[in-house]
Parts: sequence; structure tokens; C-alpha cells
Amino acid sequence: MAQQHGIIVLFDVENALRTRSLDGNTYWFDNMKFLGSAGEGTGELVTIVPGTYFLDGSQATEQVLNWLPAALGAIPPTVPRNYLAEQERAHDRRTLEQLAALGGEGQASGAELTRLQQRVGKRPRKQAGGRGLTAAKLLDVTGKTTDSAAAYNYPAPVITDITGQAVSEKIMYPAQYGSPDMVYDGWYWAATVDTSRPGIYPYTVHVQLHELVEQNDELVWQSVDLTCESSLKITNDPKRNAFTGAGLGVLPLPAVPPAV
Repeated sequence: MAQQHGIIVLFDVENALRTRSLDGNTYWFDNMKFLGSAGEGTGELVTIVPGTYFLDGSQATEQVLNWLPAALGAIPPTVPRNYLAEQERAHDRRTLEQLAALGGEGQASGAELTRLQQRVGKRPRKQAGGRGLTAAKLLDVTGKTTDSAAAYNYPAPVITDITGQAVSEKIMYPAQYGSPDMVYDGWYWAATVDTSRPGIYPYTVHVQLHELVEQNDELVWQSVDLTCESSLKITNDPKRNAFTGAGLGVLPLPAVPPAV
């Protein structure tokens, strides 16, 4: 069975949108540091891919890469996909309860009633003064509805393609796959790697971010396409037994079981 490599890419979405670049705004991690992956936690990750072979010279199993994008400081992608809708409904319920309480006391001001009424079912709209962030129906970085535009939760980054030298030279074969795991809307990017050609091969990840902009007198999420780069380093160490450090074969067992 092929060995699975997990590559996590954290994006500083806010700064990337401001600078329109992913340079210095990505943080890469993988699960191969124990074999020598370099640049963990930076934008210059070099992922080790063991190009192992058996002692007779034949190639061992291929390796598989899996990319998992996430936004830095955002709500984890593992929360249910209907989380925003549930928070919006809870926000409206709280507002209706406050309206009912104000109506019972008979002391609510007109301004207070108007403010609460506008919160119920309100869609994101631009603020007075033109282009800007909306204070309605947004989630903050803790996952709660917020009335402040100072910090809000960006949609998860989306990988749209993987290209570059490693792909053009047929070192790896990336594709988007469907999965019953709905964390990434049932889709994720993976690639098989030809481990018979040792060397360092860069590749480019195409990413789609989203920012809130004014369009047709309302605020909408607009896509912004950017790219970032990483590399694979394919080694050519022979496949070894993890217990003995020697070639594959039977484990060294004592002729006589040890006395208890």
C-alpha cells in the first residue's frame, strides 16, 4: 500500500488579500519531518519523499501526497458546513427574545426597537460611506456572530490547481478527488509520486481566496486567485526493516523462548 503524506498549508488570508500576494503569507507543514523534511512552519517547505527500493533493485510502493489548506486564525475547517446558518438563526432568536422583553416592559425607545428590528434576518449590506465591511451576519474568529468589522472569519482557502516542474516532468500526478469526508466540501487534492527519479522538484499551488467587496449596492464575497510554491525532495534510500535496520525479511527471533 502506498504511503500517505499529509501537507498542511496555513494562509494569512487578510495580509495576502491586502498585498495581493502569498509571498510571506503561507506556512507549510508535513508529516515527514522525522525523515528530513526542511522548512517546516515557513513558506519554503521541502517535503521528503522516500524513493525507496528493495534490495534486489526493484522499486518499492509509490508515495501519495495530500494537500489540506486552512486559513490562519479562522474557524477550524472541521466545524459543520451549516455552522454559519445555525449561528445566524441563533442570532435572530436572541434578537427576537430581546424585542419581546422590551415590548413587555413598555419602556423601549424607538431607536432601540429599530436597532433590534434591523438585526433580524438582515443580509450583509455596505456601511454608510461606501465600500467597507458589513457589521451584520458575519462571524468573528471565535465563531460567533459579530457587530464589529474589526475582525471577521474569512471563507476557507480553496486549491484550484497544482502545476510546475514536478508536474510537467511527470514526477507527480495531481488531481482533485471526491471523498465522503465533508470537511473540504467532499473534495481534496492529492497526487501520486514517481519515486524512481531522485532529486528536488518545485511545484506551484494555485489558491483561491475570498474578500468582502461592494457589488451592486451590497457586499459579496469576491474570489482572488493567487499562487504559492513548494518542493519535493525524492531520496533513494533502500527500504529497510524498521526493527532491525536491515533489509526486509523475517524478524530475528530467539531459538528458544526466554524463561519467564
